[in-house]
Amino acid sequence: MKTIPALVLGLVLLGVAAHASAAPNCTIKLQANDQMQFDLKTATVSASCATIDIQLVHTGKLPIAAMGHNVVVSATTDVSALSMAGMKAGAAAHYMPKGDARVIAATPMIGGGGKTSAKFAGGKLKAGGDYSFFCSFPGHSGIMKGKLVVTR
Repeated sequence: MKTIPALVLGLVLLGVAAHASAAPNCTIKLQANDQMQFDLKTATVSASCATIDIQLVHTGKLPIAAMGHNVVVSATTDVSALSMAGMKAGAAAHYMPKGDARVIAATPMIGGGGKTSAKFAGGKLKAGGDYSFFCSFPGHSGIMKGKLVVTR
């Protein structure tokens, strides 16, 4: 008789675990440091999310003028052109061209010890699309970038 409650509990926990793993990932959490590195090379989100949240923490100590970081999401084919356009836009624009349709989302630039975030509509991404995230501070996008995998 004692095995029935244990069996029921086991089935309930299995159901909860299956439900938790089926929940879509709607957050991109990244850390950046003074060595021009993100802590992730790949991030995964679901295209089924109504809203996707980008969260960036700058774990370094250098000021924004010396080692600022942000997160920009775009199609992979647009990374180089957006990096160049960002340099032209300058620091006051957070090294991001204002109103550029190639920018899917972007956080503000932050310095060491800072935190920032941005939200965007999940509908801007298509499952299986070729997307990247990168830092648009001049000279950073060459190594401070990663793959954004979009699932259903």
